[in-house]
Formats: sequence, structure tokens, C-alpha cells
Amino acid sequence: MRIAYLDCASGISGDMMLGALIDAGVELEALQAGIDSLGLPSCRLVAEEVKKRGFRALQLTVQHEPEHAHRHLHHIVEIIERSSLSNAQRKLALQIFQKVAEAEAKVHGSTIEKVHFHEVGAVDSIADIVGSAIGWDLLGVDRVVCSAVPTGTGFVNIAHGRCAIPAPATGELLRGVPIAASQVQGELTTPTGAALVATLVDQFGPLPAMEISAIGYGAGQAEFEHPNILRLLIGETAATATDTDTIALLETNLDDLPGEMVSHCAEKLWQAGALDVATSSLQMKKGRPGVLLSVQCRPEDEDRLALIIFRETTTLGLRRSRVERLTLSRRKVLVSTDWGDLEGVVAQLPDETERFSPEFASCQQIADKQNIPLMQVYAAARQAFAARPG
Repeated sequence: MRIAYLDCASGISGDMMLGALIDAGVELEALQAGIDSLGLPSCRLVAEEVKKRGFRALQLTVQHEPEHAHRHLHHIVEIIERSSLSNAQRKLALQIFQKVAEAEAKVHGSTIEKVHFHEVGAVDSIADIVGSAIGWDLLGVDRVVCSAVPTGTGFVNIAHGRCAIPAPATGELLRGVPIAASQVQGELTTPTGAALVATLVDQFGPLPAMEISAIGYGAGQAEFEHPNILRLLIGETAATATDTDTIALLETNLDDLPGEMVSHCAEKLWQAGALDVATSSLQMKKGRPGVLLSVQCRPEDEDRLALIIFRETTTLGLRRSRVERLTLSRRKVLVSTDWGDLEGVVAQLPDETERFSPEFASCQQIADKQNIPLMQVYAAARQAFAARPG
């Protein structure tokens, strides 16, 4: 299995991502060809080797003609749809912009159709996002792992004025992402960088076991007391290997809480980044029916999720433990059906066979749009995967 690891010691931005991708082996010419097909005014990607506190890295600059456009999501969708990008590249770019639109709509109390893209709708940000989508497609990795992400501290000036770091959209995009403590004065992670992380990353944690084949260093524009560099490591691990990590398990028994309150708490836990939330029926003392609430989470999220349980339920105490989790290696795929592309996940079993699972949301969208049974869409997705070459 081919794995990519994002070492975000100095945060992440769109230009840092592009620099790291190119430095890791993605051809600049291939990225430029994709950007050219967008029809943006004289947009050129310029890569230059620089030193950041004594360490070399590749700095990517987007050069373009001045413009004063304020784009909506539909404007960007039109630009991408009429481009010559591959289906996979187009899909990934649109997913990233959809994430940005949802975050902007949330923080401004608007809708994704009405919200204005300011910084992220500018030519350089469009080039950063689309270029990253092209680069990751060409990189051809099966899994992306990422370190905790620092945001920096202080204030940043954006189109809406002076905002605390992380900027509102950045903070929204980083929901569920482990944040690294940082005392650095300045913006380390931008909305574009946060959107890339939110869309691309499959798992957060330390560098996984792998045989490294390439390393890319992408430089940020700002100068700090530390090397302002994003490091991208590419490596190989056995395709049939299972991954082992340590997670936290929080449990409590509830016998005096209405079911809808339990459901509300579970939804809050999902939104806060829980890995899994489950309930099961219990018979408690004096024959009272009860519910066992079980929450799996990353160790760094344990205290934050425990606070949600205490706040949203009547429990007086929690059981908590650390457990070792064994997970199958997996990758995201797109399969083509008569109704369009569908998303799915392929798990690699220890006996070298693969198991494909269609994504519910993707299938539901097709079923609702075409007014056909959901099970029919699931069957078509599995058939399309089985018919893929190889």
C-alpha cells in the first residue's frame, strides 16, 4: 500500500501543499496544464528553491493578472466543470470547494449558494486547490495520514476585517481535526490548507510504519523563528497489513434519561470528532431498563468528549480505558454507473482479497435524484466495482 504522511509542524496552506507535492515528484508541467484548462487570466505556477531557517524547501508562487472578482460556489463549479481535468481530479477539487462553502456558510449564517468566496475564491487559491487535486491524483496514494495541525496565534486581516487565529472558516474546517498547541504569532494554517486536510486525510496520528520512497518540502511565504515548511513523506507498506493504534473508550450506564436525549448526546459526540458512538440496551438494578453509551475516540479528544457526556446526560461518572484497535487498510474509490460516479471504500483483507462498500450518502443522493430504490443503487455500485479492470 502506498501511504502519504503530512507533517504539519508549521501548519499547512495551499502553496505549501503544492510545493511539497512538486518536491516529492509531481511534475510542475502537469499541474500547469490542468490550471491552464481552467481559463484563469494568465495564471502561472512558479516554483523556486528557498531556505527556511537553514533548511531547503520548494516555494510555489501563483502569478496572475490583477482581478476584483468575488465568486460564488457555482462560479467555481462552472470553471472546474468546463476544464480538461480528469473525472477524479474534478471530483476531488469540487469536494474541497464544497467543504469551504459549507464552512463559510456556517460562520456567516448563510447558505452555500449565497455565500461569497473572498480569499478562497481568488485566482491563487483556486490554483492552489485545483493544483493540489491534480497533484494528489497523480501521486496515486492509497491512504493519507496527517499529524496534529497547529493554527498559530494572534490576529489575521481578512475580507471581513480583523479576526482571531484561527480564522472563523479555518476553525470550522478543522472540526474533528487534532490541533497541535502553538505559541507562534501568525497564521500557520489557512482556510485552503484546512480544507485540504479536511478532505484528503484518512487518519490523524504519528508517522506510520513504512518504507520511505520520496520526501517533499513545501515552503510557506512567512518567516518565523522556526522552519516554515510542510513535509510530505511518501512510502510503501504491505498491502495486506492491518494497522494498529491506541484509542480511548468512554462508557456509562444510563437509566433515567429519555431516548431522544441519548440520541441528542450521540449526535453532539459525532460532531465533536468521536470515532464511533454506540448504544445498547441494559437491564439495571430493580429491573429498570437502561442504555449503555459507548464512545470511541482519539486519546487527545478524551477529556473534551467526556465533558459533552457530562453536560448532555444525567450520568454521575464515566468508565474510561485505552484499547488497542486493529483496522484494515482501506482506500477511497470512485465507480462509474449509468447514473453517474459513486463513492466507495475498499478494505484490504489479510488474505489479500478486497471488500468494497458503497458510501451511503453517495448512493442516497443518486437514489433520490433518479427516484429509484436505494438497494438498486448499492447493487449497481458493487457490480461496477467488480467489473473494474484488474
